[in-house]
Amino acid sequence: MINRKIETVNPIQSTLSRDDDSFTALSTSALLAKSAVPYSHRRIADNYVIIKKVYKFQAVQSRISNAELQLLKKYDFNTLEFSTIKQINEELSYLKKWSTSSNELLRKDADNLLQIRSKELKYIVASRYSTVTNEIYNGYKALEKYFEEISKFYSPVS
Repeated sequence: MINRKIETVNPIQSTLSRDDDSFTALSTSALLAKSAVPYSHRRIADNYVIIKKVYKFQAVQSRISNAELQLLKKYDFNTLEFSTIKQINEELSYLKKWSTSSNELLRKDADNLLQIRSKELKYIVASRYSTVTNEIYNGYKALEKYFEEISKFYSPVS
């Protein structure tokens, strides 16, 4: 029997960020947006950005329904209030792949999941982030960054 040392592989991290820094994770969101993005993602992002610019989410947005929560659970996704940036980046990567899948049900579910994420983000912003009770669960930042990067209506100076 040969004794082998198990090597731990650490992901490459930016020299500009620390372990507790969200810079690298948010950069991943921007990079996800730079690669091929399905049309349905752009449409949802455009809707989010336009509503944010025009209405600024002054009206209270509704929370997700039980059916929408069940769809999230079906794919083992947490609600946005309890998701980290890393989790959301992984989900976005999956949703991009699924949105271009040959499986029609998977494509439909991927689009519905992104719609649910958009609805959750609108609720979080409308409630002035009061539903986010823990700094660890800041996945909403990654989702918002992704939407801003892929929307044709977003301009950082406005």
